[in-house]
Amino acid sequence: MKIGPYLLDNQLFLAPMAGVTDRPFRQLCRDLGVGMAVSEMLSSNPRVWSSEKSLQRMDHAGETGIRSVQIAGADPELMAAAAQHNVKNGAQIIDINMGCPAKKVNKKFAGSALMQHPEQVKRILDAVVNAVDIPVTLKIRTGWDPEHRNGIEIAEIAEQAGIQALAVHGRTRACLYKGNAEYDTIKAIKASISIPVIANGDIDSPEKAKRVLEYTGVDGLMIGRPAQGNPWIFREINHYLKTGEKLPVPTADEVRRVILQHVENLHQFYGEFKGVRFARKHVGWYIQHQTNGVEFRKSFNALDSSAEQHLALMKYFDDLS
Repeated sequence: MKIGPYLLDNQLFLAPMAGVTDRPFRQLCRDLGVGMAVSEMLSSNPRVWSSEKSLQRMDHAGETGIRSVQIAGADPELMAAAAQHNVKNGAQIIDINMGCPAKKVNKKFAGSALMQHPEQVKRILDAVVNAVDIPVTLKIRTGWDPEHRNGIEIAEIAEQAGIQALAVHGRTRACLYKGNAEYDTIKAIKASISIPVIANGDIDSPEKAKRVLEYTGVDGLMIGRPAQGNPWIFREINHYLKTGEKLPVPTADEVRRVILQHVENLHQFYGEFKGVRFARKHVGWYIQHQTNGVEFRKSFNALDSSAEQHLALMKYFDDLS
């Protein structure tokens, strides 16, 4: 699959998730087979670009693979400036967020709230595409609510504006993350435009990935929450799509190695205080289905230093073996 001049290794994408798809997690997912990992959402408000959070989200030092950076906002000029700013910081693809359902984003008429205003969508897309010389992609939902699924209209606007790939989450903004994703609208969107379309929502197994690809006819698949605590999902889906065979689950030694390395990378990237707190979240996802996972998570969340976390994880895996 290609986006502009960039040929991806495969058709799998890591969805942008605030507080999750930081540089350590993106790199881990690349190592385990994702074709492209999209960064956490960055605000188009220049007043926050120098904050610690924004600077870390803009940090691509040593990062491998294609650097896709997602921006969010409602003002065309600010969005264009944000795109240019991130290109200067190493972005190779700019992704526009019109899919986030969060209240704090939507109350500023950004994210999926923009799907209510097709004319403003057009202004933003035109401004960003014309502001940079790299590919611009877009992420949307199927519509604002189940009675107003206007994904096809927004997709056609995107194609006309020069957007080079479109990711569609199979829920409306009103659905948030509840219920099941639907793929009929994604299928209809794919049939209505000629640019690459990427399906997103509830793709949580190799079998589901194949079914969604075959049913919708899309060019790629985007995976978000199912990768939390299971970055191996990309390797498993890739193998299944190529061979029709399922890979064995990761060995206990590999699980141990990946978790310990991921936690160490979080400590290094964020520093002691924030690294410990981000590690709690990821470790909770990793071990939720492991033996004694619930009990370990409670004790792990009470630890306040990177050294304590490392020792606790070592003991936990030693006890499992």
